[in-house]
Amino acid sequence: MPNAAPVLRPLALAALLALAAMPARAHPHVWVTAKAEIDYASGQVTGIRHSWSFDPAYSAFVTQGLDKNADGKLTPDELADLAAENTKGLAEFGYFTKLKVGGKEQGFAEPAEPRMAMEGDTLVMSFLLPLKTPAAQGRGVVALEVYDPTYFVSFGLAEGADAAKLAGAPAGCAATVTRPKAPEAKTAEAGKPGMTEAFFEALTAASNYGLQYAQRVLVACP
Repeated sequence: MPNAAPVLRPLALAALLALAAMPARAHPHVWVTAKAEIDYASGQVTGIRHSWSFDPAYSAFVTQGLDKNADGKLTPDELADLAAENTKGLAEFGYFTKLKVGGKEQGFAEPAEPRMAMEGDTLVMSFLLPLKTPAAQGRGVVALEVYDPTYFVSFGLAEGADAAKLAGAPAGCAATVTRPKAPEAKTAEAGKPGMTEAFFEALTAASNYGLQYAQRVLVACP
């Protein structure tokens, strides 16, 4: 897997160039507020609908030059190519998504329904991530994690009921969110001795560093 730093790997070329030109900072470099809807059909888990809101600074970088009609507003149509490119590019990184159903890790098919829209100064990207094979949950637990193993991108679940929703789930199923006990990351600027920017640059997608900050959605059914 390619190295995470010094650029944000799965996102658009315009943003990569912009970020590369910025002075080095401690990790993370980009912040995402995530919402997830777990979809069911006939009692089986069929996919995840992601909604990711990027921090204002990154949102400004990634959308530079995309206002095609120069009206000062970015529409979903103007962002359509960026949404498709970014969603497709996430495949190389496993969509930053881990899903287990009844203890078995699930594989994903190609994403669908990519969309981007501006909400104030925040860029929001959404897409459907189908499972390769629908998975029966039964009385097992569904466990969803969204995180970057290299901690270049910080994913945090939104507050409130919108953070995790179920669609078409069997009666009685309920989703709960668990958050890490220590939310403050040990970064290159505020970490233990020796944890320099080079430390983070050496991390790959096979690393487990970002897992300690992963927030989880757990779904239990009667």
